[in-house]
Amino acid sequence: MEQSQGFESDLRDLEEQYGAHNYHPLDVVIHSARGAWVTDEEGRRYLDFLSAYSAVNQGHCHPAIFRALVEQAQRVTLTSRAFRNDQLPLLLRDLHELTGYERALPMNSGAEAVETALKAARKWGETVKGIAPGETEIIACANNFHGRTIAVVGLSTEPQYRSGFGPFPAGLRTVPFGDAAALRRAITPQTSAFLVEPIQGEAGIIIPPQGYLREVTAICREKNVLLIVDEIQSGLGRTGKLFAYMHEQIRPDVVIVGKALSGGFYPVSAVLSSAAVLGVFQPGDHGSTFGGNPLACAVARAALRVIVEERLAERSAELGEYALSRLRALRSDRIVEVRGRGLWLAIELNQPARPVCEALSRRGVLCKETHERVIRIAPPLVIRREDLEWGLDQIEEVLREHAAENEAEVESTQVAVLSR
Repeated sequence: MEQSQGFESDLRDLEEQYGAHNYHPLDVVIHSARGAWVTDEEGRRYLDFLSAYSAVNQGHCHPAIFRALVEQAQRVTLTSRAFRNDQLPLLLRDLHELTGYERALPMNSGAEAVETALKAARKWGETVKGIAPGETEIIACANNFHGRTIAVVGLSTEPQYRSGFGPFPAGLRTVPFGDAAALRRAITPQTSAFLVEPIQGEAGIIIPPQGYLREVTAICREKNVLLIVDEIQSGLGRTGKLFAYMHEQIRPDVVIVGKALSGGFYPVSAVLSSAAVLGVFQPGDHGSTFGGNPLACAVARAALRVIVEERLAERSAELGEYALSRLRALRSDRIVEVRGRGLWLAIELNQPARPVCEALSRRGVLCKETHERVIRIAPPLVIRREDLEWGLDQIEEVLREHAAENEAEVESTQVAVLSR
């Protein structure tokens, strides 16, 4: 055990010494994973309540996706788009049959897919809507998270995401999330697109008012503005439907998918839209060496099959309803609000959330804080109900312990003051 502890410590030291310090991870060194559970270098097991930010909705190392990866890797992994391959057409067909969208443009990371959607929207604005070259505007929402590229952080309202990275591209504006009237006021004749998360994930699982997405859809139709919905985290079953926008029965012009499209095996993302929108791209306008490669396409096809065949969206709805009711039943003066949809939940505290996440990791549950005071809960959608119940039990116990510790600190302070 001492040798194992030393090895784990060595790994942490190597990462700190040779890696850029752009993350602040919990000090758990994961060695293996399966389903909803991960195991560290010392053999300790943890229940995963983050799912790699929803990239492993299908669970870690799902055997069907693994088989697709291995089988394809034994044939051909990369051709570039200079040549055709036998997996890309099948993925494009599968995406069409599953979503109804006419066209898809596969990329690698979610950030690349967002950048692709923004480029398509700008070119559509000039070539179809008739906006003067260089005058196109794109609107997003305050507190959004659409990735880390220069263009996207130019749309961010988070000071840390922007600090030191300017100047940013022109024509990028933001409006309050959940405020359709603000969007209407912000649209000008130069506006080509409105980019929105149906539920804001990184902001802390913020759900807009009921009817908001229907209203912004109507506004975009009226103003001839593309509605681009970022479903990178919220899509593919996470919120209890295939896509979160389906909770309001709307039809966006453009849908961005990623993360769970890969099942956690290999970076895959895509932009889904109509022939009119994606048709603005001509050969040479946009591309990616790895985008649409046969390995990625085989993995994505298997990942989609698992979501459909194992009814993961329905499972998320059922288990999410149970989890939300459990969390809302918690009685703690540390809780400001509990919110969520499907198996995408948040506990907002009136104190820093990281100590709670660290205490949970010591109990065998892995969560991660966001915006300092919010605990995100997003287990793999394949999680067993009894495992989910156990994980929620640990959250309840940790919150109770922290409340007791805080009460003890207050009493100690009061005694010290009185004894002066």
